Amino acid sequence: MWSRITSEPLQPELLLGRVGGAADGAVLLFVGQVRNHAEGQAVSGMTYEAYAEMASDELAQIVAEAAETLGTEQIAVEHRIGALTIGEASVVIAVASPHRDEAYRASRQIIEQIKVRLPVWKREHRVDGADAWVPGADPVPAERHNPHVRPGS
Repeated sequence: MWSRITSEPLQPELLLGRVGGAADGAVLLFVGQVRNHAEGQAVSGMTYEAYAEMASDELAQIVAEAAETLGTEQIAVEHRIGALTIGEASVVIAVASPHRDEAYRASRQIIEQIKVRLPVWKREHRVDGADAWVPGADPVPAERHNPHVRPGS
């Protein structure tokens, strides 16, 4: 398992090199990148800010939960902070597992938990010169944060 918050440009091929082996029939790569629009507005870039130490710890926890839930430790995740331009990667998730279902489920679980839990804040820079903070996701109940907690327990 590998996770990191960084201000350096992300290199998806390096994360792919951190996962996979002879027993893995599936190797999956997800790259989230800055797009040129949001909610009908043209966007020229994005700035990601974080409390880096807290974000690093939370990202490691998210990765560990996915590994435990889905039975693969072949996971590498990086999230970028700082000013990014259109097309630059903001998050990269690489997962390997013996079967594709586990790889897809782990990647999906990780990105969804990043959206909800990771203390990283996004500010869109619009083409019209305005800046706007991107609202975060609503908090979810404990049973969604930790798949081992059953509702009502």
